[in-house]
Amino acid sequence: MKSSKLIVFDCDSTLSSIEGVDELAALRDTDIKRQIEDLTNQAMNGEVPIAEVFGKRLELIQPSQEMVDKIGQMYIDTIVPGVVETITTLKEAGWNIAIVSGGFTPVILPLAKHLGITEVQAVPLFFKPDGSYDGFDTSAPTTRNGGKPEVVKKLTTHYQADITIMVGDGISDLETKDTVHSFIGFGGVVARPQVKDSSEYYTEKFSEIINFLPKPA
Repeated sequence: MKSSKLIVFDCDSTLSSIEGVDELAALRDTDIKRQIEDLTNQAMNGEVPIAEVFGKRLELIQPSQEMVDKIGQMYIDTIVPGVVETITTLKEAGWNIAIVSGGFTPVILPLAKHLGITEVQAVPLFFKPDGSYDGFDTSAPTTRNGGKPEVVKKLTTHYQADITIMVGDGISDLETKDTVHSFIGFGGVVARPQVKDSSEYYTEKFSEIINFLPKPA
């Protein structure tokens, strides 16, 4: 039976140089943006549980459909250098590719489509008929700590992957370390000391990720 390989990427500050939730906040006002950035950094640095800040951020922002569409385009406009070429190389080498994110599904999908990635596991948002915010999927695993390892395990089973690699910048990504073949910490946008110190491999240049992957037998 032919072996299957899976590589999973975080989105914010990994595939794109922005944090989508921070940019959504910026569309409201600078004070809300400051509050959101502080909450996001606390969660990504492992200072507070993700679940503690997740709903709080969205209640502050109240993101509309129009706002989501704007930030969806911003993800494409701020793709990290080397991502497009690396994704192309991975596809040619037979890797299955997925995005697993604590970000918002409707914001990430335009970037995923742009990169030709069909497997996206993130957090759905709900909107009223007039486009105003109507909540989020509270059952989505990535709204809490420990959620990403659960999703990555399911994807590994789904793709019957013999090798699974995770690439990300935050503590929630690092949580997958014991469930994957290798964890690659990425610090090209935000360098988090705890992630750097705990990663099997670490790089600040996206194109170097290819160098850390298992070589064909």
